[in-house]
Amino acid sequence: MIRRPFRLTERREFTRCFDEGRKVFSPNFIFFAAYRGNGEETWRMGMAVTKKIGTAVRRNRVRRLVRESFRLCARTVPCGFDIVVVPKRGLDIGALTLHSLSLELAPVFARVARFRPESSRELI
Repeated sequence: MIRRPFRLTERREFTRCFDEGRKVFSPNFIFFAAYRGNGEETWRMGMAVTKKIGTAVRRNRVRRLVRESFRLCARTVPCGFDIVVVPKRGLDIGALTLHSLSLELAPVFARVARFRPESSRELI
């Protein structure tokens, strides 16, 4: 499970990602990534899973899979970003597995890492 420091918990944090963040699309998800730029070396993740996805059981399954795949890929998630994950409407939850989701996240993380401003790349 992703610990509290790695989660977006407040509405203003989600709103900031939606308004100021850059979008990255994958086959099953839309990712909104906003760079914090405050020198923190951690990433934070939040999810917006609406009722359009299905029943509570289906929504919670999506949440659990996404959280676990972020946990497993924690070393490849770019630091200093707030990322909001939104599932697409046509998401086939039956076909969604931890392995397929992990493979889907790898190119997303590579694209998000390129959103980091030039001045902060030099510090790494």
